[in-house]
Amino acid sequence: MSNQPKNHALSEVFPLRIIQCNATGFRLTPSIDKELGNRLSFRFSQQFPGVVVIWNQDTFFILGQLNIKLPSQEEWKQALAEIQKIDDFKRYYWSFQWLNKPQITPEILGKLSAQIFTINRPFDSVEVYEKKQVVIRREIEFWSEIIELQDTVTAGITLTLKSPIKFKGTLANFFENHPERQDPDKVLMGLKVKGIDFDFNGLGTIVGLAGTVGEHQDKLIEMAAGSTSKEALRNAPPEQPLVLVKFSRNNKQYPYAMAALNPAITAETAPLLDLDYGELLKYTKITDFKERQDLLKKAQEKADTFLIKYGLKLERSVNSYDYSQNFLFPKKSINQTLLLFGNGVIKPQGDILKGLKEGGVFKRHRDFFPQEFGSSEEIKISVLKLYDINLDPFIDQVQRRLRDYKFESDIIEQKYFPIQDEIKGEMRVNLEKTVDGLIEFDPDILLVFLPESDRYANNYKAGSFYEQIYAQLLRRKIASQFIYEDTFKKVNPSFILSQIVPGILAKLGNLPFVLAEPLSIADYFIGLDISRKKKQKSPGTINACASIRLYGARGEFINYQLEGDFIEGEEIPQRFLEKLLPHNTLSDKTILIYRDGRFAGEEVNNLLERSEAINSQLILVECRKSQIPRLYNVNNQTIDVPEPGLSLKMSSHEAILVTTKVEKKIGLARPLRLSIRQQGKQVLIEDVIDTTLKLTLLHHGALKTPRLPMPLHGADKMAGLRLKGIYPSKMLEGDRQFWL
Repeated sequence: MSNQPKNHALSEVFPLRIIQCNATGFRLTPSIDKELGNRLSFRFSQQFPGVVVIWNQDTFFILGQLNIKLPSQEEWKQALAEIQKIDDFKRYYWSFQWLNKPQITPEILGKLSAQIFTINRPFDSVEVYEKKQVVIRREIEFWSEIIELQDTVTAGITLTLKSPIKFKGTLANFFENHPERQDPDKVLMGLKVKGIDFDFNGLGTIVGLAGTVGEHQDKLIEMAAGSTSKEALRNAPPEQPLVLVKFSRNNKQYPYAMAALNPAITAETAPLLDLDYGELLKYTKITDFKERQDLLKKAQEKADTFLIKYGLKLERSVNSYDYSQNFLFPKKSINQTLLLFGNGVIKPQGDILKGLKEGGVFKRHRDFFPQEFGSSEEIKISVLKLYDINLDPFIDQVQRRLRDYKFESDIIEQKYFPIQDEIKGEMRVNLEKTVDGLIEFDPDILLVFLPESDRYANNYKAGSFYEQIYAQLLRRKIASQFIYEDTFKKVNPSFILSQIVPGILAKLGNLPFVLAEPLSIADYFIGLDISRKKKQKSPGTINACASIRLYGARGEFINYQLEGDFIEGEEIPQRFLEKLLPHNTLSDKTILIYRDGRFAGEEVNNLLERSEAINSQLILVECRKSQIPRLYNVNNQTIDVPEPGLSLKMSSHEAILVTTKVEKKIGLARPLRLSIRQQGKQVLIEDVIDTTLKLTLLHHGALKTPRLPMPLHGADKMAGLRLKGIYPSKMLEGDRQFWL
């Protein structure tokens, strides 16, 4: 990586400058936790116009507008008494400890600034689509940042754009018109929603039902934080179900009347509203960078009109003109990274298909060694089609492509199972029998061709044929490759082959390619993830499953493990973490562990305890996918899409990294936030950036590189399948990449 660019780059991080500060603070005793502190600080901020409050590490920090006198101690006590009239807070007994001059650190300053926007809601939205019951608007999203600029820790705010697809009606309208409204559990549980009053909460998830509105109406009106919620509760029919919503920020469950919520429009819910989700997505893309920059400039101006009242101001966004040392640029295009194929053939990442054709796969699975080693190298393929199509030319091309990559194959059986318009239980049983019939021929892989109608069928009670067939095959340890009708119609067959054939080989345990040069930062790489699923009949409780994948120094996949027991909460249990670091493989080694999201609870301590026992060293890296500022390249003074490898150093242990190439007509790449935990072995953030980029190049199931490094990519799918009881037979570990 290089920080001496020929071109330049911009970010969406705006440094904050203090002009003057009208601040104070207090603590409550006994002390409270983060979740309760954040809820109280929001309630306090509602009590006094021109004053915002945030909670951080046992302290409430207060920032007032410069032209007002901060509330007196007695007024704060009265405000707390009012807040404690709400049921949630009635059981607590607190006393105040006043702070005359609390230290306003950059972290505190950033959070106070974000709270100013949360309470005052200063940003305008721009409507870009309105039709049927749907509206799409350009909206400003914001959060606080901490960034080291010229060796000084500085507070900042990220201002970025989002274009949510919103249902103009309420959840009540959605529910009343739903074809399965007689089953509220089925319709509502797990549904993504947004609060009408306070959009800053982001998406929430319905985790339970709590009786009806009529049973709790008066109490709920008293608790409601916003005027729309109060009005919705007053007007809601008494028999309307009351839903419990959990937002991502904490574990608290909030009761809502359905009229106070909007259902989120997703690929799964769009068909229920007679909407074309793919068409809607086109309007969410901001492909005109001038439009993006104009909207952000207006947002900064609007932000400053509020911040200046509190003695604060935003500087221009962090850029490589002002802060060249914070930006890292790739020395060469990432697709020039060399990969190693079979027979010692080396090709750049951009020539994967040439590498496979010239050298074959880097490593064959033991089941496909040449015949002189006692096993047949022939791949046995069965075919199942669920709609009428002539597949002979395509199947012939699949076999020819496999032969190009040094694998022979045999089509051992083909079946056609026509799908009827009305899907009944008997048809699903017959489909199961058909698949069982194909399994009797002992195929290595089943090619399945599905109708377009099945793509979003999981939204309906019966579920999709994809999931039914996938589960049936995986439990019998048989690989599968699915192709949808619309893909087959719209995509060039040659491109489909280029995507699926390397994936077929990888699903069967072969390694198509690895890095030509080993990574030097560590001997092994591990991806650690938790997938969660709401229990349908137990409101608010969560089943979760942990998964890990182990990779070698060339990025070669070694094996996976799934936790056998379901777990509760965010933290991966110690017993599983010990399995993660087996003594016979990892003793005396250096291991880089990627955690999808933040390490939780005692995970870090448990990992370090285990590593000490086996005399290994751990590099602990958190990889976060949400609340990430966008980055831009600037070429000849023109804003452009960011190149993979462009990164912004937030500090010596944290960086924002672009890992994917996105065409300008689609929009902007979504970067990752990489954070090195200070516990464990310390390495340069530049080395973590380089390593992460190279580990995105080893996706054997697609030519397009994924956003996540391969130790994490697909981990949520693995654990998610496990939650549904779908995994290879009784094996919770293995050496085949079945999730590709």
